[in-house]
Amino acid sequence: MSHNPIGLRGIEFTEFASNDSDFMEKVFYAFGFSKLKQHRSKAIDYFNQNNIHFLLNREKQGFAADFTRSHGPAICSMGWRVDNAEQALAEAVKRGAKPADPATTDLNYPAIYGIGNSLIYFIDTFGDKGSIYADDFVAHQEPVIRENLGFIEIDHLTNNVYKGTMQTWSDFYKDVFGFEEVRYFDIKGQKTALLSYALRSPDGSFCIPINEGKDDNNNQIDEYLDQYNGPGVQHIAFRSDDLLGSLDRLDRSVIDTLDIHDDYYDEVFNRVPNVTEDHARIKDHQVLVDGDEKGYLLQIFTKNLFGPIFIELIQRKENLGFGEGNFQALFESIERDQERRGVI
Repeated sequence: MSHNPIGLRGIEFTEFASNDSDFMEKVFYAFGFSKLKQHRSKAIDYFNQNNIHFLLNREKQGFAADFTRSHGPAICSMGWRVDNAEQALAEAVKRGAKPADPATTDLNYPAIYGIGNSLIYFIDTFGDKGSIYADDFVAHQEPVIRENLGFIEIDHLTNNVYKGTMQTWSDFYKDVFGFEEVRYFDIKGQKTALLSYALRSPDGSFCIPINEGKDDNNNQIDEYLDQYNGPGVQHIAFRSDDLLGSLDRLDRSVIDTLDIHDDYYDEVFNRVPNVTEDHARIKDHQVLVDGDEKGYLLQIFTKNLFGPIFIELIQRKENLGFGEGNFQALFESIERDQERRGVI
């Protein structure tokens, strides 16, 4: 049994903020999220698709407003499920976390500071105990219902950090929450490179990979840090049980994905021969494939959507990896995008 000192039980919500919240909302709709509720007393909207819950904070003053003034479009907080919120806060602080002053937060839940001084709220109202969306939100005055595209849950969220601090942040997640390291990567593209740890939550429900750049050639991580003005969440991965079906219905007028060289598909199905989905559809959607004799995964990455933040879409079939076999193709695809934009 994993060491789970604060009783972590998964992700409750992800909170976004932006000066252009209308565009952020448009992107949520394009991914199949519906706007269902609004906060009882604050300008915060609630979006949902299956077990993915988003908050869009439109407040002009307060924590989220200050955060987006510093970072631009941002993931300013997350809510993590715990057995007991007050006990989790006390244990997290005992283990070295910095508590957030309730007078400075937008939401009335115990919180600590996380990556880049974003917030991690502790939520103990979920499942059989009810829902914060029933308690603290009301039906939206102007709800917007979108077709469910089949995105089920947040599979992982990746942090980008400054060179030399990856171990510090890895230790933060390990020491405070009981995360365990499950992967280590050293990736080199044509011009740039990065290092990455992947950590799994003690309850096994999600992962946090942590990236840092490896050189001084304006690599992908440093570009993010410059644009975001500090460390933070680089991307969130949505899991689907039918990725190709989800992509068939994705609004491509809003969401653009990275291009993959055609020669990638010349060999990938030899490398991963047990893929049952239609190979032509996989290539047509520019989906990446990785796996081993036990199983495989399908994955695709959007171009940057909110400042330097993008979205990954993933399907897993008996495979818990991160597409290690695709890292080279993906890394070079991002480099090509950087070259087109004149960054490198």
